[in-house]
Amino acid sequence: MPKAHAMSPTEWSLLILLSLLWGGAFFLAKVALAEVGPFTAAFVRIAIAAGALCLVVRATGQRLPTDRRAWRAFAIMGLLTNAIPAALIYWGQTRIPSGLASILSAATPLWTVLVAHFFTADEKITPNRLAGVGFGLVGLVVVIGPDALRGVGGSLLAQLAVVGGGVSYAFSGVYGKRFAGTSPLVTSAGQLACSALWMVPLATIERPWMLAAPSARTWGALLVLAFLSTALASIVFFRLLATAGANNTLLVNFLIPISPLILGSAFLHERLLPQAYAGMALIALGLAAMDGRVWRQ
Repeated sequence: MPKAHAMSPTEWSLLILLSLLWGGAFFLAKVALAEVGPFTAAFVRIAIAAGALCLVVRATGQRLPTDRRAWRAFAIMGLLTNAIPAALIYWGQTRIPSGLASILSAATPLWTVLVAHFFTADEKITPNRLAGVGFGLVGLVVVIGPDALRGVGGSLLAQLAVVGGGVSYAFSGVYGKRFAGTSPLVTSAGQLACSALWMVPLATIERPWMLAAPSARTWGALLVLAFLSTALASIVFFRLLATAGANNTLLVNFLIPISPLILGSAFLHERLLPQAYAGMALIALGLAAMDGRVWRQ
């Protein structure tokens, strides 16, 4: 059995950066969603990011591929990474508590372990990975609060929709391994361009042309979301996939719920409860188990 990849300090730094980029997006999303529908906000965010990365690709002398096979792969990646999760998770969140949705969505590393085991040759299930997923899920429940689990049992379809979004992310992590030989910048630009096209039908459901023009504050939030939480985050994501593998990269789902807590404490002077520290300790233990080096020593 192939040995599990132990991440380097650089890969751990990129993983933390990715969690901050995606976790910090919750602050900005609250601003944008006050005036814009969720599907419209997702489309604008992805479209701006795709356009920006395409310009960067051109400015750096790189080229987007022209063959159909490459764009078919980009289209599938965009579907798995953005279109399907956005549709399922956004719909599910309208019918179940956000805390429960966060826990269900954060189970992505568990699905990734299973998907990677059956669809890859080098990322098989190991005891360390299963232990790490277990510690991480328990830590998330502690951080978010056990009260969020009170919604389990009701709105079953909504819960399954959020879980389905996490499964789609798991498949995207495994499918994205095929881009290992492609520049992360080119891969990011291509899949985001396809993602924007996938999001058009969802955005039209909300009829954004019937609404008043967004304020400067909303546009500012959308631009930061596009350039940092989407464009830059996509480059970091594919860089990690190429070197650390799907299982390690999607550990970011354990860190994302922590990022808003840390950012709120640092910039909004919000007080962290003891349960937050306990949950973060469990998540750190799970990450250590997945990495394996501490356990071996």
